[in-house]
Amino acid sequence: MIELKYHFIHLNTVAPNSPQSKVLIIYTGGTFGMGQDETGALVPFDFNTLIEKTPSLRQFSLQVSIIAFDEPIDSSDIRVEHWSEMARIVERYHDEYDGFVILHGTDTMAYTASALSFAIQGLSKPVILTGAQLPITSARTDARENLITALEIASAKDKNGDALVPEVCINFNNLLLRGNRAQKIQSSKFDAFSSENFPPLAQSGIEIEYNLANVHRSNKNLKVFSNWNRNVAIVKLFPGVSEDSLKSVFLNKSVKGIILETFGSGNAFTDDWFERMLKEAWNREVVILNVSQCIGGEVVQSRYKAGRHLEEAGVISGRDITTEAAVTKMMHILGKGLSFKSTINEMLSPISGEMS
Repeated sequence: MIELKYHFIHLNTVAPNSPQSKVLIIYTGGTFGMGQDETGALVPFDFNTLIEKTPSLRQFSLQVSIIAFDEPIDSSDIRVEHWSEMARIVERYHDEYDGFVILHGTDTMAYTASALSFAIQGLSKPVILTGAQLPITSARTDARENLITALEIASAKDKNGDALVPEVCINFNNLLLRGNRAQKIQSSKFDAFSSENFPPLAQSGIEIEYNLANVHRSNKNLKVFSNWNRNVAIVKLFPGVSEDSLKSVFLNKSVKGIILETFGSGNAFTDDWFERMLKEAWNREVVILNVSQCIGGEVVQSRYKAGRHLEEAGVISGRDITTEAAVTKMMHILGKGLSFKSTINEMLSPISGEMS
């Protein structure tokens, strides 16, 4: 069990007049919050100096508070316990703040955004994940622009005082993407994230232009789910893969769900041993979800014979879901302890706009 500790940092209101909105920043770790000491070594950034490093924040009528994890987490070390704690923080302060900004490392940001979109149901406030490719202390950093835009979006309201984007999103390099539709596609450029199967919810230039018609809005009451079943595996098919290498996953009795990354529109080789393996897993009530290896497009299992045989073996179609959303959704649904049939039905039904 991972024990997580964090502390509050209260900044002065970053506007000369009374703040119109209150935003809570949750700093988990990542490149964004690193700085250099006198030796040049990277050390955690002192968020008490955030306004000093980002003076343009004073132009917004915002009150900003920060929750910082005592030990910053490299995003490669993110675990389900961290997802649950982030969700509980949002739940705990949901009524007190107008929006939330989560600062997170980029490597697993799409996984966390997807997980939170399933863990937090009935959300009526924005939860915006952002980060940076360069630390906030760097001269050419993208951190300041990403943060300022994320704060503006997290506090944005319509004329009735309701949040413009009340869902979990990723804001990066002038694009606001639905969290469970985003994928990291670059490791060395500022345009690190893409959403090939769903349009951006906003684009920031001179002004922020919102695509409100595509914003997901919930009519449920706020509820947080924090049970995750980690007995899930991702299997990426490739030409020439051997039977023995797949047995370790498909015949593993601990595995309860498999994300099967197939070719093109959901196709796979038709070897007899592979079909037997799929059917054996189905008989043991292992949920197998078909996701395309392509960044864009969708799974249509009935299109070709190479896809139809998967459907006949009990594999279900993930349609246009991303791998990141597929694996976190499966962990979330399996964590509910439902029957096999109910689990299949929930996997096939969109929860928070993750699939068409």
